[in-house]
Amino acid sequence: MLAKVMAMMCVRNTKLEDIHAGLVPVTKTGDYSDVVVVDAEGRKIPWPEVSHIDDDQMRALMKDIVNRLYTFQIRIDDPAFQSWIDRWAVVAGKWDDPELDQGFTEP
Repeated sequence: MLAKVMAMMCVRNTKLEDIHAGLVPVTKTGDYSDVVVVDAEGRKIPWPEVSHIDDDQMRALMKDIVNRLYTFQIRIDDPAFQSWIDRWAVVAGKWDDPELDQGFTEP
């Protein structure tokens, strides 16, 4: 449950929401191979090849996540913060249970 709450509070509710916002293109193939982006220079870029986040957005997102993870760890024993964690746990509790990521645990 802690992993799900941390994901909700420290990752989901960050600048990631800004990146996630907006229109989702329609695909009839299901794999977006039928979707292209036309940039300001007129290049037609297939959707699977388009970078969906630029370096500045990635930097801001990672800073936001690191700050939230740090704050979560520092405040975890604060009763007021624990109350806030408990409220988010209700929402996060509806998510799938986590699974061990073997690739992450190997050097």
